[in-house]
Amino acid sequence: MCRSEGYPQPVTGPVPAAYHDVDAFRGTTRGACEGVRMLRVPRWTAGVAAALLVAGCGGGGSGGSHDEGKATGPAAPKDTASAPAPSLTDLPSSLTSQRLGWHRCGATEDSAAPGDAWRCATLKVPLDWSKPGGPTIGVALIRARATGNDRIGSLLFNFGGPGGSGVTTMPYYGATIPTLRERYDLVSFDPRGVGASEGVRCRGDRDIEAAEAVDATPDDPAEEKAYFQDAAAFGKGCERAAGRLLEHVSTTDTARDMDLLRHVLGDRTMHYFGISYGTELGGVYAHLFPEHVGRMILDAVVDPAADTVGHAKNQARGFQRALEDYLRSTGQDPRRGTRHIAALLKSIDAKPLPTASGRKLTQTLALTGIILPLYSEAGWPRLTSALKSAEQGDGSKLLALADQYNERDSSGRYGTRGHAQRAISCLDDKQRPTPAGTRSLLPEFERISPVFGTTSAGTRPAGATTGRWPGSTTPRG
Repeated sequence: MCRSEGYPQPVTGPVPAAYHDVDAFRGTTRGACEGVRMLRVPRWTAGVAAALLVAGCGGGGSGGSHDEGKATGPAAPKDTASAPAPSLTDLPSSLTSQRLGWHRCGATEDSAAPGDAWRCATLKVPLDWSKPGGPTIGVALIRARATGNDRIGSLLFNFGGPGGSGVTTMPYYGATIPTLRERYDLVSFDPRGVGASEGVRCRGDRDIEAAEAVDATPDDPAEEKAYFQDAAAFGKGCERAAGRLLEHVSTTDTARDMDLLRHVLGDRTMHYFGISYGTELGGVYAHLFPEHVGRMILDAVVDPAADTVGHAKNQARGFQRALEDYLRSTGQDPRRGTRHIAALLKSIDAKPLPTASGRKLTQTLALTGIILPLYSEAGWPRLTSALKSAEQGDGSKLLALADQYNERDSSGRYGTRGHAQRAISCLDDKQRPTPAGTRSLLPEFERISPVFGTTSAGTRPAGATTGRWPGSTTPRG
């Protein structure tokens, strides 16, 4: 399995070639991961997510309940066994016998319409899988049919996140794997709560921009208060916008949607390709429906044994390794270069930098701008240029990188990936330390990475603070 994180981002241009050797889907794994160089986005972002992923989240989706406030010991698997998965025989025929209305795909907010080979459709699924005969929602699909005569079946992709749009990403990625398409229909989807599948949008563009001023690494009680207040407001916005859907966007819910999709597509088994968070989704599917598992590739596997703190440590280590590789490529000593960037970020925290747009480059935005080009060596020259400009007092280039990461376009409109990520993760994750627990972790995280450690410690662990996440049944204080 290849080591990677997240999913390819079409907003950065075509996806570089990867996975050209597809013997893994022909019965051997020879060379399936050689030469992989693609831009990916992590499951837990560091910059914007640190400000947004902090309100008290808890509870579970319709796949089962979750414990509250635990932060020690290995993470339990997703609670997929607490409630029996409804079988297809429990579903009304309007779902099991539905015919997908495939049509030419239109443009999305993120990308132009794909080529003629791609067709889109909408799958109807139960809003609440514990009530399969109740209200339904639509799951957006995209597909390109196999080009050869010896078709095996459908190959379903999830590119990571959570919160990533498969409908947007699949055409870019599909262009790099023509050999796979000879024998498989290439299929992807926007999971429930994402993109065109009832996508969760928790606040407007002006509020998102205003939140950029919130310090993601609060240094005093006033900054900490603003940090938590902003996160609580974000959660309330999710509840207002998504309503009942917010309780039913868990990974378990999506895995059950996938099995209905398999059936409606006419496939006896599920052939699946999951990257990063997609490996977690694939694992949950295999646990729920082992009899339907076909060929599976799980790339950049999310550690199923890590607890909440362990995941955050893994994220910080991964960022730090990428930064050190970049620094070596420029002839710098990694330790000295790391200290230099940490000092730059500290100075930006004290005094945000001006930019050509008139907006300020905050520490949070600067860190986000550093993170984006670390996912591909092709981005390293941009990082060098942006850091040089920042050292000269101009934050414009780092801000442009941060905007790209945050899906902010030239008109000031933001994407919703981070909103969906928050909603899904808060239903899935059980273990979240308190603010005091998070503060106690900071020295260890700073040892792991002087640049990324503080924010990583404030991303996953700080997900449990005060109040409760919408859809939770147990308040916290």
